[in-house]
Amino acid sequence: MADQSDVMNLLAAKAAAVAYPNGTGSPSITGAIVKVYPGWPVPNKLQADINNGGVHITIYPLPTEKKISSTLGRPYRVITTGTPTLIATVSGQTVTFSGAVSTPTNVYFLIDKVGYHYSVQSNDTLTTIATAMAIQIVGATSVGAVVTIPSGISIVARTGGIGTAARELRRQAKDFQITIWAPTPALRDTIASALDIALSEESNISLSDGAPAYMVYTRSFQSDASENYLVYRRDFIYTVNYATTQTIDAAQVVAPVMHITDTSNNPIKTILE
Repeated sequence: MADQSDVMNLLAAKAAAVAYPNGTGSPSITGAIVKVYPGWPVPNKLQADINNGGVHITIYPLPTEKKISSTLGRPYRVITTGTPTLIATVSGQTVTFSGAVSTPTNVYFLIDKVGYHYSVQSNDTLTTIATAMAIQIVGATSVGAVVTIPSGISIVARTGGIGTAARELRRQAKDFQITIWAPTPALRDTIASALDIALSEESNISLSDGAPAYMVYTRSFQSDASENYLVYRRDFIYTVNYATTQTIDAAQVVAPVMHITDTSNNPIKTILE
């Protein structure tokens, strides 16, 4: 689930990308050393870096927060599909396994409308998976990663992984403060101008839980109150609307489509797809 630490880390990453457009191994946009981090600065460390011509950019959550109505019914929605690394390929009367073995993965064969299933284990290989499927099917044999099904007229093979589904438990709009601490007004203004544009140009953001989130500019202010200590500061306040979520594992469907029909032979319900 996403929380305020995820938002702080995201804002820190955006600020670092502005300060170091070519990566942290290259000079910053000011030429000075810029430290970017979530949290409030430690005064003596900040002052030492300021005295050496360095800049700090900090991200801090403010107490102001508003609860937003969440989705009624709190339905789950798929975040990741869990695409498997194991592949099963049908060619004539054979099924060949390839790719990488990983767990959790489900294997499913549908032979002449009869289903066969195997859950891959952590110590399995392509060969052991083929063996596990072959022993379930009358007349089938396996050699290495290949299963031969001599009597099958219709052969379907599928693999499926375990994805993630999530639902919103609540949604909140919280204020976050991005502060630039610099030894000169020029350094502060150079970074502030670039950061202001970068944060303002994108409202939709992505957090770890995959739920929709967005941020909007709220206000900014500038302070030279600590100029006697050569600290020049500018604050940006952004309001981030994000969800607190609950996640569960969700297995991919590997079984075929089945229908229930009425006496008129009209399909009335799909059980699996």
